[in-house]
Amino acid sequence: MDRHEQLYRLYEEFDTDRLRAYQEFVDLFPPVDSPVTLEHWENAQDELDAGKAEIRAAFPGTGDVFAEIATRATREQAFTALDLYNKYDRAVNALVLDVDETLRSAGTTDNEIPRETLFELTELVESGVPIVVSTGQTLENVKGFMIQGLGNELVHSGRLSIVYEAGTGVFTADQGSQTKMLLYEELDDEIRSLFTDIRSRALSDAPDEIRRACHLQGNEFNVTMKPNAQTGSDRARAVIDETLVYMLDLLADCLGEQLDTDTDPDSRRELIRAYYADSDPEIREVLEDAGELPTAAGSLPDELADFLDRIDLIYYEADAVEIGSLELNKVTGVRAALDVLGIDDPFCLVMGDSKTDLRLMEWVETDNCGIAAAPAHASQGVLDHVAGTDELVYDPGEAAEILVTVATINRLATLSD
Repeated sequence: MDRHEQLYRLYEEFDTDRLRAYQEFVDLFPPVDSPVTLEHWENAQDELDAGKAEIRAAFPGTGDVFAEIATRATREQAFTALDLYNKYDRAVNALVLDVDETLRSAGTTDNEIPRETLFELTELVESGVPIVVSTGQTLENVKGFMIQGLGNELVHSGRLSIVYEAGTGVFTADQGSQTKMLLYEELDDEIRSLFTDIRSRALSDAPDEIRRACHLQGNEFNVTMKPNAQTGSDRARAVIDETLVYMLDLLADCLGEQLDTDTDPDSRRELIRAYYADSDPEIREVLEDAGELPTAAGSLPDELADFLDRIDLIYYEADAVEIGSLELNKVTGVRAALDVLGIDDPFCLVMGDSKTDLRLMEWVETDNCGIAAAPAHASQGVLDHVAGTDELVYDPGEAAEILVTVATINRLATLSD
């Protein structure tokens, strides 16, 4: 009997919904001192043990695996996992995870990682699958909420890496000289000098309206302007759109001073606006709506073009405008983190919602080293990619569903053919 037939039999012959409810209760609601609650928990544990014993008896030799699948995965998750395992013939050996609007959501989970998601993450780490948190946030901010959610021991276990500021640095506890890797220190002096200049002027040179309504995120390297208003709100959208135009022009001014070009400032601003509008349709739309898109910017001087080809300017609608290095991105950071974690032949689950996550997703597809998943509110480019690969789209705040599917893939991978 092949795996498909065995799964079909499992979900046809056993009340997996009831067993899964018992498992969830036992896992997420540990026994407490109340005698009534303790008795209820013990009864659930007894029913769960009895149900698992029946499955073990029905599947000699593979019963342990099918008992775990039945009590943790829905029918849909189990068959999705089987399809993915049949397609790739690989177990997942690393989790590459964005956080904001991916594991947690300001709109549905009060910006906290749900308990079910934290539980599944812990279970996967304990099964031998390390976590690479890949985020645009600062290191200390990420360490703080990961410790709060997963516990200090796991975060400092050497089984979790943090790729922060979208790939400019990597932190993995207890790794000696590789504990904190400052990847931006490998950039040449010209680029680092440019970023120092932009950072020092980002607020001081800003128009009063932007200076009052935005703040500069406390990054080590990238320059990120964030709204003071609630992310996603109309006020945040308006000020971030204004900030995008300002940051494009600030980049033009700083580049002009560093390169000492003959291009006059107004022409240089138009050239740079046109350059980034051509590279990103969202930037183009914002500039068009603001009436700030050049109509005939001309061609870029070679010296300016060479520099711009190394600089990433990213617009996050109603969230942030960020200037970073194209030589440092989430792919660069994740590769460095996997090396530190000792993952020589990765097959990753990549979960994310933004264009910086899309680069990771495209990388694992190109190199055949992983699968991608995204929340339903992800950017259109991300959703198009996920829909065109394995269709792993989940509702906001429900990342645990994908993690259960991954755990099921790994359980199926332990079964002999």
